[in-house]
Amino acid sequence: MAAVIGLWMTLSGTGVATAADFTLETATIADIHAAYKSGALTARKLVQLCLARIEAYDDNGPRINALIMVNPDVMEEADACDDDLKRGVIRGPLHGIPVILKDNHDTEDMPTTGGSVFLEGSIPPDNAFIVDHLIEAGAIILAKSNLSEFASSAQTNGFSSLGGQTLNPHDLERGPSGSSGGSGAAVAAWYAPLALGTDTGGSIRNPCAANGLAGIKPTRGLWSRDGIIPLGLSFDTSGPMGRNIFDVAVCLGAAVGMDTADPETARSAGKFMKDYTLTLSTNALKGARLGVFVDYAGADAGVRSVFDESCRRLESLGATLVEIELPEFILSRRSIRNIMRPGEFKAHVAQYLSTLGEGYPKTLMDLIEASENFEPGPGRLANPSRWAQFRTEQAGYDLDDPVYLSAAEHGPKLITGHLEALLFNHNLDAFIYPTNPVPAQRLDRDYSQPRPSSATSIANITGFPDVIVPAGTTPEKLPVTLSFLGAAFSEARLLAMAYAFEQSFPSRVAPASTPALPGESFSW
Repeated sequence: MAAVIGLWMTLSGTGVATAADFTLETATIADIHAAYKSGALTARKLVQLCLARIEAYDDNGPRINALIMVNPDVMEEADACDDDLKRGVIRGPLHGIPVILKDNHDTEDMPTTGGSVFLEGSIPPDNAFIVDHLIEAGAIILAKSNLSEFASSAQTNGFSSLGGQTLNPHDLERGPSGSSGGSGAAVAAWYAPLALGTDTGGSIRNPCAANGLAGIKPTRGLWSRDGIIPLGLSFDTSGPMGRNIFDVAVCLGAAVGMDTADPETARSAGKFMKDYTLTLSTNALKGARLGVFVDYAGADAGVRSVFDESCRRLESLGATLVEIELPEFILSRRSIRNIMRPGEFKAHVAQYLSTLGEGYPKTLMDLIEASENFEPGPGRLANPSRWAQFRTEQAGYDLDDPVYLSAAEHGPKLITGHLEALLFNHNLDAFIYPTNPVPAQRLDRDYSQPRPSSATSIANITGFPDVIVPAGTTPEKLPVTLSFLGAAFSEARLLAMAYAFEQSFPSRVAPASTPALPGESFSW
């Protein structure tokens, strides 16, 4: 359904509900709302359809293993949404929409574990700020998803000690990427229209690429990070993952807002929208100028082919492409993160752990000691590569160390300033690149061998937003996505351009391992 119809028109009665076909596998939020309004669908029925897919494909069948737990109160939440709708009460733009949370987002009524056996059963004191916002907007919290433990892949591919291994529904011998791999696999398998991920170096965008999804890593400060287990707050943000740009835009606007618990959100004052669907347009690429990151055009032949075709498609829609070669200090930016992130995790995770109840670790050193004394059992798996990384993080620079302070003060500013200068000097709307230079990786790959470098961490170091949209598949039918990277708080423009590309060249493919179930399509 076109974005110009608007969410409020669909549910409030100002739009016209006409006869239509509904297919769960392709339904947007607007389609779901239209079906609600017609009476052909209820939130209870939608949740039942989602739970049926979870039972068929996560618990049984291919056993994707994307989820850590399903919300035990989800049917009650669905019924409450239906009751409100019967009374003419519309909670917000996500009314009755099931959403999955990566299990590092705090929920006051369900455990939040970061995928770690050491936080098993830990119930935080309250919801994360953005979780409260989504609930206020009408979202139904369906489940918590698996993730790379403590949001760091550490030579694993969607694995955690509590959740185990998540599989990629497009190829069960490949991983979902990380660290938001459970969220990516869950949305690709259509357990829910939306999921939240977190991103410190590409952890929303890489799973979107591996699973063939739309998504966004927002500007740092657009969404609050309060109540999210941190990895490194100089780089962290949460963000939505979905199967189309429209849904991602709806979710993005539903959770914006300044939060005194996260001072970074003060940067967003006067710069956010409550409804990013208002600027979506199929003509958004006409006259656009896009800088092509030639250094990241795709290390895999299949990815490169899709990216080259995407560039031709962008030009056919009216965009002008400008080749951009990045200087060495940006190409070697990993050194900045390597100085900053280990020490930040040591400090920031201790701040988070201090809010948890008795019996849980309170410092990174406590986590190290717990890992050294760990005894595996059912549902409790060792995660040696991530736990070994604890030691590296413990040895990281303290946040008052001159080396850390110098890197934090000068490194991000140098890279941000250069990217801003490129945007200005070339009169660019955004940069583009293939989100991941290689497709989803096999679970049995040799992790000691380095992977080709991706451009994703540029967005984390600068705090810039990055929008991801499906662009095609490799000859092996593995998804490839296109990224639009722009200046801080340019989400509306990036989403509009990605939407124009998506609507003209729809490229999302359904995973073969999770086909439609009976009752998922109907007409009214």
